Amino acid sequence: MRVLIISDIHANLAALEAVLAAAGPAEAVWCLGDLVGYGPDPNECVERVRDLPNLKCVMGNHDKAVLAEIDIKAFNGDARTAIEWTQSVATPETLAYLRALPEGDEFEEFSLFHGSPRQPVWEYILDRWTAQQNFPCFKTRYCLVGHTHTPVIFRELTGDSVCREERPDYVRARQLNSDRLILNPGSVGQPRDNNPAAAYAFLDTVTRQWKHRRVSYDVAKTQARMRAAHLPDRLAARLALGW
Repeated sequence: MRVLIISDIHANLAALEAVLAAAGPAEAVWCLGDLVGYGPDPNECVERVRDLPNLKCVMGNHDKAVLAEIDIKAFNGDARTAIEWTQSVATPETLAYLRALPEGDEFEEFSLFHGSPRQPVWEYILDRWTAQQNFPCFKTRYCLVGHTHTPVIFRELTGDSVCREERPDYVRARQLNSDRLILNPGSVGQPRDNNPAAAYAFLDTVTRQWKHRRVSYDVAKTQARMRAAHLPDRLAARLALGW
C-alpha cells in the first residue's frame, strides 16, 4: 500500500495543496497531528484532510489546545495568540473533527503519534537520547512521529549504544528492514530545518520503503493571509526562512 505521510500542517492551506498536488494519488494518508495552529486556514485544512482516502489522523498539541484541553500558558506568546485566534474562527465541524482524533494509532508494524510514544501529544524527539528512551515505549517495529517540524530517522542499536540519527535523503528511498526505527516526515506547513519547502514522506507498506520528499509552495500567499488575519508577524516571517 502506498501511503502519503504528512504532519504539522498548521493551517497552511497553500503548503498542504502543494504537497497533495506533488504527491499524486495515494492509497492511504496518515497525518501525524497539528492540523491547526499558527496558520490562517484552520477550517479549510481540516476539511481538506478529513476527505483524504483511507485516512488515519492523530491528535497534536495545537489541535488539543484549540479544544481548550491544554492550558495555552504552556505555549509561547505568538503560539498563544494564534491558538486564541483559531478558537475564534473554528467552526463547530472543525472542533468536532479535532475532538474525535485519537492520541495514537497503529497499522500492522507501524505506530502513529504526534509527539512521542511516551508522551503522544507533547514530547519532542529532537535528539538521539530522547529517541533512545522512547524505543521501549512502542511495541511495533516502526514508529512515526511529527511535532519537531524536522525530518529525521532514528535507528535503534543493540546493547547499551545510543541510537543512531539519520538525516533525510531526498534522492534514495530508505529500506525498512529488521531495524526498529522512529521516522519523522517533517512539517507541511511550518518547516524548521532552514528549508522553507513543505516536507512530507511516502511509505510503501509492501516493499517497506520510506521516501522523504520536499516541495516548494507559495509562501507569500500564506504570509499575506496571516497578516490579513492579524496573526503575529514573526509567525509569517519565519515561513520564508524555514525556522
